[in-house]
This record gives sequence, C-alpha cells and structure tokens, in this order.
Amino acid sequence: MRHTYFESESTHPNCPLIPMADWQELTRLTQGQPLVVERVRLQASAIAIEGQFALPQLAQLSAEDQVFVTAFVRCHGSIKEMEQIFGVSYPTIKARLNRIAKSLPFVETNPAPSQSEILDRLERGEIRAAEAIQELEAKK
Repeated sequence: MRHTYFESESTHPNCPLIPMADWQELTRLTQGQPLVVERVRLQASAIAIEGQFALPQLAQLSAEDQVFVTAFVRCHGSIKEMEQIFGVSYPTIKARLNRIAKSLPFVETNPAPSQSEILDRLERGEIRAAEAIQELEAKK
C-alpha cells in the first residue's frame, strides 16, 4: 500500500501535512468493520509471524478520528492550534476529544504483576516469601 496524506485546510506551520498510515487506508477500505491481522512481516528481514492479531486501539478509530488525533498530537495538545487547523470552536474540539476518549479503553501504564510474575520473582530470589504473600493477597 502507498502512503497518502491529509492536507489540512489551514496553512498552520506546525501541522501543514498529516501523514496517514497504511492502517488508516485499511480502516477506510473495511468501512469500520472489525478487522483481524493474520500475518506480520518485518521489513528488514524475511521473518514473518502468523496468527490472529487485534489492531491497535487508535487503528480502530474512524479515518477522520485518526486524522484528528494525529493533528492533536502533532500540535502538542494545543486546542487553540486545533481550532485554527479545523476552523471550529473550542467546545467543538473538546467535544470531539471527549467522544474519542470515551471510545478508547484506559491503558494501564504500570500494571500490577500477575500471580505468575510474583511467583517467578520469588523463585529467582528477588523477593522473600513474606513479600510474595503480601503481593498475592493485595491482588484479591
């Protein structure tokens, strides 16, 4: 697939062109239907991995919302810049951000260790039995 670009109507210096990745093209082609990736190949080598892989959360957004999120990130989260780029008001930008945020599940950045991880750490001697018991009880 070739890369395409969304050119904003604005000539804003920080966000003149917003690249659209291949997965955005796939989103457009599938018209929002669920999609499962079954083969992934590393471009630099002949290594390919087959299985069933879910698309990343952002790739599951509509193409328009993907462009919006990309613009928001490229503008460093400045709603004022977003207003200029899209030619809409602050409340409109905020409402769209809130709608998109509700559609994305929260990603835990520091998840609690699983039971097997706690036991592995205990087995390697990284923690004592009392600490392992305490961590396992905290999970309940």
